Amino acid sequence: MTLEEVLVQKPSERAQCAGQALEEVVAAAKDNDSLTVGVYECAKVMNLDPDSVSFCVLATDEEFECDIALQIHFTLIQSFCFDNDISIVRVSDMQRLAELVGGKTQQLEDAHCVLITSPADGSWEDPSLEKLHLFCEESRRLNDWVPEISLPER
Repeated sequence: MTLEEVLVQKPSERAQCAGQALEEVVAAAKDNDSLTVGVYECAKVMNLDPDSVSFCVLATDEEFECDIALQIHFTLIQSFCFDNDISIVRVSDMQRLAELVGGKTQQLEDAHCVLITSPADGSWEDPSLEKLHLFCEESRRLNDWVPEISLPER
C-alpha cells in the first residue's frame, strides 16, 4: 500500500486496515523472535538498543485507565519513541493484544507495551510493518501523534 492509497481511505477504513496490519506484524515478529512484551522489558530494550526498535504498541483497557503509574510509564515511553523516531500506536483491547503476543494458552500479566524489534543485519522486513509506518506518518500529519487502532475480533 502506498502513501497515496492510505490518503484516500476513510478514517474508519484506515484504522481497520491498520488493525489487520498490526495483527500480521505481531504474528510475523513472534515467528522471528522480534517481540518484546512488558513495560519494564520494553524500557530495558529502548535504553540498551533504541536503534533495534521498529514499532511500539501501547495497550490499555478500562481496568487500567486510572492507573497513574502506568500512565506515567506510557508518557515516558511515548516521549522516548518521539525522540527516537519510533512509530507508536495505542490499542484499547489489552486482552486481545495479549492473545496475539502470547497465544491463548499463555497468560500475560503485562501486555501493556509491546515492541517490535528488527535484527541488526536488517534481514527481516514485513510489508504490514510498512503499512503501519505509513498509517502513523499520516496520523501525525493530522496531528494524531499516538493513533488508536482496533484489533480485529476473533
